[in-house]
Amino acid sequence: MESMMDQTVGHESKVENTQPVTFQTPVKPITAETWPVEDVMALFDLPFNDLLFKAQVLHRENFPNGDVELATLLSIKTGGCEEDCGYCPQAARYDTGVEAKKMMDVREVLNAAKAARESGATRFCMGAAWRSPKDRDMEKVETMVREVKAMGLETCATLGMLKEEQAQRLKDAGLDYYNHNLDTAPEFYNNVISTRDYQDRLDTLGHVRTAGLKVCCGGIVGMGETRRQRAGLIAQLANLNPYPESVPVNHLVQVEGTPLHGLDPLDPLEFVRTIAVARITMPKARVRLSAGRRQMGEAVQAMCFLAGANSIFYGDKLLTTDNPEAEDDRVLLEKLGLKTRGVVEKKAGSCS
Repeated sequence: MESMMDQTVGHESKVENTQPVTFQTPVKPITAETWPVEDVMALFDLPFNDLLFKAQVLHRENFPNGDVELATLLSIKTGGCEEDCGYCPQAARYDTGVEAKKMMDVREVLNAAKAARESGATRFCMGAAWRSPKDRDMEKVETMVREVKAMGLETCATLGMLKEEQAQRLKDAGLDYYNHNLDTAPEFYNNVISTRDYQDRLDTLGHVRTAGLKVCCGGIVGMGETRRQRAGLIAQLANLNPYPESVPVNHLVQVEGTPLHGLDPLDPLEFVRTIAVARITMPKARVRLSAGRRQMGEAVQAMCFLAGANSIFYGDKLLTTDNPEAEDDRVLLEKLGLKTRGVVEKKAGSCS
């Protein structure tokens, strides 16, 4: 999966990257607009109500149904990762109580996918704690993808860095989305990870796009970065060409034994601001509330939906960290009067 950090966090970096990031193979952009970091910072600095209003207007324009996508994430290979991501309890070098396990049996994965579908999920994501998949692992993963796809679920995988041919094999197996996060701004990246370069991540995203897969790409906030560095992350995502179809925004879950444990937590309203800025800069993307929802509470989650979030990871686990129970999610969505994507699509189909 991912990597470590030197403990110098929370400082302003002089490194700036305001140029659009393009993949090695040209891809027709969703939008011609680019987002310099200064422009993204200007959004972050808006009065809170003005920012949320701006985000909500764009959200309604691009998602008039107002539906929320339910996605379920399953760890098909847990622990033992050779990377040193400072946030990750699956890194073998950290003592976090996470045991290294073999890849799950295909039948177990399919049972989990069936349960997710019956609980209302429309997308099923399979994650493995690898730096990159070995060729001997690919065949089993491809079988999982084909079988989950046959259930009528959208398929997503996060397996680490990919070679071009591996991305193509996943596409041929029926994979819809590949998740590979940028994690943070390029100027803060080396504070969190040393075993993988930023360009490695961009190269994997390029291979994914070349294969014709959709991209699920976001980051983690609350790792000691400044607001400007959060703006730098959003600028990088928004300037991908095209920007991701899905943007997971994670609130750091501090795990004892990892280098990032013990940091001052991010202000919840700053997290809401990050959601709103992601919505404004990537208006057609599904912006997903991911890790850290359990710590947010209902009020903050409600503000995130108001700010433009329209996707959640759904279920009791996100790889190795706790997630709000599915029933709690259903109760909250009902309180807010929010419909799920599958329900909205069924209603639309019945009227045609």
